[in-house]
Amino acid sequence: MQNKTFKEKCKDYFSCFKLGTKDIATNAIIAALYVALTYGFFFMSYGTPQVRISEFLMILPFFNPSYTIGLTIGCAISNIYSIVSSAYMPLDIIFGSLATLLSCIAVSLCRNMLLSTIFPALFNGFIVAFELTFFMEGANITTEFYFVQFGWVFLGEIIAVLCIGYPIFMIMSKKIPNFNHIINSKQNLSFRF
Repeated sequence: MQNKTFKEKCKDYFSCFKLGTKDIATNAIIAALYVALTYGFFFMSYGTPQVRISEFLMILPFFNPSYTIGLTIGCAISNIYSIVSSAYMPLDIIFGSLATLLSCIAVSLCRNMLLSTIFPALFNGFIVAFELTFFMEGANITTEFYFVQFGWVFLGEIIAVLCIGYPIFMIMSKKIPNFNHIINSKQNLSFRF
């Protein structure tokens, strides 16, 4: 087995982002599904505490990094209707989508599906907690308030990604023949739980 250089690894990784018609359609469906699940569970998708059920889809980049696009777009659209003050809505779209983008990249680079479920909790915990602290407290930002927000967001992500998403993907991969083909896996084809 030949060891690849860093440049070759980067080239292989970014080759997944060459999108054809099917890939664009798949990302559009993923974005729509993310938005539908977020709005369908609106009462628990925003604010503190929040458990965004749609976040279980964050495991998809583990199999195909190009799904980062659909998830990030879905998050941006979902954050348009955030209950946070409308004056801060553009920041919510930017920071929430940034957390999703960074989470997807980290998930796609991980080789262990169970371990990959922690990245959305960490990135969203740090970034969204800062956002919520800034929006709710303004000039009175305290470390304690930030870590309370971090804890709630982290817990919500763990519930959505690890407790809901991980079992769903585990069961589907065991029970559905050709699961990797159906979700158009580009990597981690022989993953272990």
